[in-house]
Amino acid sequence: MPELPEVETIRRQLAPLTVGRTVLGADSHPSTKFTPARLMIGATFTGVGRRGKYLLFSTNDDRELVAHLGMTGSFRFTGSDRAPTGAHLRAWWQLGPGQERDDGVDVLRFDDIRRFGRLRVVTAGDYSDIPTLAGAGPEPFDPDFNAEQFWERLAVGKRRIKTKLLSQRPIAGVGNIYADEALWLAGINPNVSRLGRQRAADLLDALRIVLDQGLANGGTTLRDYRNIDGGSGENQKQLNVYGRGGQACPRCHHVLRSAAIDGRTTTWCPTCQRH
Repeated sequence: MPELPEVETIRRQLAPLTVGRTVLGADSHPSTKFTPARLMIGATFTGVGRRGKYLLFSTNDDRELVAHLGMTGSFRFTGSDRAPTGAHLRAWWQLGPGQERDDGVDVLRFDDIRRFGRLRVVTAGDYSDIPTLAGAGPEPFDPDFNAEQFWERLAVGKRRIKTKLLSQRPIAGVGNIYADEALWLAGINPNVSRLGRQRAADLLDALRIVLDQGLANGGTTLRDYRNIDGGSGENQKQLNVYGRGGQACPRCHHVLRSAAIDGRTTTWCPTCQRH
């Protein structure tokens, strides 16, 4: 599932191509997961934001189109004013010319092979009907979010640290890939349930490092993730532990262990990341 670096990469690509453009037409798959796309007809996009793993398309009428990519969702632009087709097409929007650019008419399409993605239209800033988004913790790169606050959030509950990270409540946007990478970098075992202040600070630093690396590399493509040009990310070439169970640890050369932790496959080094 796309995490912060992948979603942010897509956001940065979408913003200059959508802001200032009016939705002339729209349609969707009949599933209620995608029909909110039709509610955008007549609205003008004024911004494209991101909160955690969600894309937020703001409009001139104080609404937001909220998009979650699920596991296989992807956005694409087609330089045509015709209604698009395709076996995995779930929603599309016909966009008029930009206010300050001669864009012509384009179609923005949302494809999703496995249909785990979702679209919602909400009053701007009101995420009460989207619990995961409403309850998301601070953004990792928020300059006002510090290690002490992170430690306090991690101290809530008795679940394992890996599971806490994936819940999105201590910090937003972190999924399986970047959690494994950050825990390894910080030398923290994913099975522990509590951290001291310094260890929490180390983990926050590690999260910011691996997320920043993911952004610099355009995200991680293991199988499904693609940007709006159809290209893949490059960060998979830089992963130290994720998906490498049974191989040598890059730091100590002992064998990496892989097992399910609360239902999620997790890889760590039993030597570098002692319990």
